[in-house]
Amino acid sequence: MEPPRTGAGGWPAPPASGAPVPGQPPVGGGHPGAPAAGYATAPAPAAVPAPRGTWPTAGETGQPSAQPVPAPPTWSPGQPPAASGPAFPGTSHPGEAPVVRQRSGWLPRAALLLALLLVLVSGVQAYQIHVLNDRLGDTRRDLATAQERDGVRLDGVEQRAEELEKQAGTVFNPEDIAETVLRSVFRVRAGNSTGTAFAVGKPNSEGGANLFTNYHVVESLWTSGERQVFLERTDQRFPATIVKVDEENDVAHLRTAAKFTGLVTAPTPVKSGQQIIVVGAPLGLTDSVTTGVVSAFRKAENGGGDVIQFDAPINPGNSGGPVINGAKQVVGIATAKARNAEGIGLAVPIKTACDGFDIC
Repeated sequence: MEPPRTGAGGWPAPPASGAPVPGQPPVGGGHPGAPAAGYATAPAPAAVPAPRGTWPTAGETGQPSAQPVPAPPTWSPGQPPAASGPAFPGTSHPGEAPVVRQRSGWLPRAALLLALLLVLVSGVQAYQIHVLNDRLGDTRRDLATAQERDGVRLDGVEQRAEELEKQAGTVFNPEDIAETVLRSVFRVRAGNSTGTAFAVGKPNSEGGANLFTNYHVVESLWTSGERQVFLERTDQRFPATIVKVDEENDVAHLRTAAKFTGLVTAPTPVKSGQQIIVVGAPLGLTDSVTTGVVSAFRKAENGGGDVIQFDAPINPGNSGGPVINGAKQVVGIATAKARNAEGIGLAVPIKTACDGFDIC
């Protein structure tokens, strides 16, 4: 038997004309897919699949429905065979392990880490909110305390302002004091004697004024049984009546139907060094004002009560005139002066007069 012809590279040469064509079964062939008799098939190179041949359809005439035999590969002489994909879908090259894709494990870990981070951030924010609430509460309490403290301070400032106003009102101002007091002070004429009288307290039962003067000013009329005196101021003259006298303390109570503003009496005794003014009609000269200070408290020479010593100048005619402090309040009734000396005047404390006569 003649060996098969080979072409370049040792592969079988194509069949001669009229010979059976590889890839097609012989007419009246045997087992499907088996090569024709009389032809030897060379083994295919390893791992190099043959390209797909032409498959006849089952409906073609004279072509049995059988699995085709792959045609031998074709390539140019002197070149290695080109790699190609698998002959059929789903097949792989011999010797290659199938690739199995495994699911990555970083995604669950990342999700867990993100959840932990969110929990941590939420906890930090909750703590910060708690701290801020505490600080806000502390701030509100501090604000309330500060407002209360400021309120106390404001009350203290207002109280201090009131005290300063009162002190300002008690600043010694002889001009202002005289302007307020003079309208209530008169020259009193009692027979041949003259002195000073001043309205005090509230109006009497008849709607008129109550007045104080010295007993020694009206003594001659009182001892003679006379009771009428006259109050004079500038060109005005008002009749008045002697109601009651206190010989021991040298005080007399007068009453008139005329309406005058009564002076306010001091609730507390004066102190040494306190400034005063004395208003009167020395030598008959009305509306006279002198100033001075309280020197001391003395005992009266005639055995009476205490007297106020002051250094404001007074003269005959000042007897019965009011001694006024810086608050425009009566503190005493001028009654006498030292003989052969200046700057030593005496006054009956207003409390003594008010205790003896219920008119203050």
